[in-house]
Amino acid sequence: MKNDPSLLEVLRQQGVSRRGFLKFCAATASLMALPPGMAPVIAKALEQAHRPSVIWLSFQECTGCTESLTRSHAPTIEGLIFDAISLDYHHTLQAASGSAAEEARMAAMKANKGEYLLVVDGSIPTADPGYSTIAGISNLEMLREVAADAAAIIAVGTCAAFGGLPHAKPNPTGAVAVSDIITDKPIINVSGCPPIPVVITGVLAHFLTFGTLPKLDHLGRPLAFYGNNIHDRCYRRPFYERGQFAESFDDEGAKKGWCLYKLGCKGPVTYNACATTKWNNGTSFPIESGHGCLGCSEPNFWDLGGFYNALSEPSVNTGNAAAFGLVAGAAVGAASGIMARKEKDNTSHAHQKVTVNDLKRGESQ
Repeated sequence: MKNDPSLLEVLRQQGVSRRGFLKFCAATASLMALPPGMAPVIAKALEQAHRPSVIWLSFQECTGCTESLTRSHAPTIEGLIFDAISLDYHHTLQAASGSAAEEARMAAMKANKGEYLLVVDGSIPTADPGYSTIAGISNLEMLREVAADAAAIIAVGTCAAFGGLPHAKPNPTGAVAVSDIITDKPIINVSGCPPIPVVITGVLAHFLTFGTLPKLDHLGRPLAFYGNNIHDRCYRRPFYERGQFAESFDDEGAKKGWCLYKLGCKGPVTYNACATTKWNNGTSFPIESGHGCLGCSEPNFWDLGGFYNALSEPSVNTGNAAAFGLVAGAAVGAASGIMARKEKDNTSHAHQKVTVNDLKRGESQ
């Protein structure tokens, strides 16, 4: 709200110096894939920015997304951003419970009508409202109620973005994604099971700085993080090109760090920042730890085949060691996910550019 302290004032209260603030702005520019010259622009915008109200709803989920986001190492962008937003409702993190918790949610909605951000993790059951309820309210009803006056929605995790594990066959709860229910609001999908912490904070940083959502791909994900597939950025890619594959998790190839494609790595059809941003404060990511990518940031990844089965069998050509059956396998995997979400493409594209006034009205350009 406008009477709240600005982000700069909040950071000063947290003991962040001017130099630290400028370093934060430079890191934010890098996080959002902006040139270094944008750091002063970000600093000027953030000095005047006010803490937005955030209401976080958790539906059919495992709390993994929240666990991921709380694994920050202070002082980081995650820590600074979450000090700079007003997280007014979150089942796992809030102190209030029962009726007090619901009163807090209603108060935040009323005080920040048309201006608050709605964050959702978990899919929404539609087969029977009783599958998942909060304070006696079905997930479907609560989502519609809170989304009605939200400025924008961030679907955190693959369950909220695409249905995730609950949506996997035979989908007994009739689980669907947020965008299957809400079609008249700007929605940004931060997929992953769970998502990388800095991706969600990067989205918040972009909103705080520019009053808009970042540019999105055809699945509604921020291009800065989902613009490249993991295979193209993977440090094991040279082994793939040379036809050097691990045949099992304990053979000599695995010990030498060879490509995990034959062991079911889905990196070629998975778009995420794991290979560059990594996890645990940039320590590692699954492939670096010796396990193939599961493709968890893509639609229907649970139903795209066994985790330890290759997309297609590499067929090494003696004249060209890099001529494998990747194209066919990648096409099948990508097509399965894209076709399942084809009807969302127009909506996702429509949400790519959102002005401040649009956000207040809950409309996208």
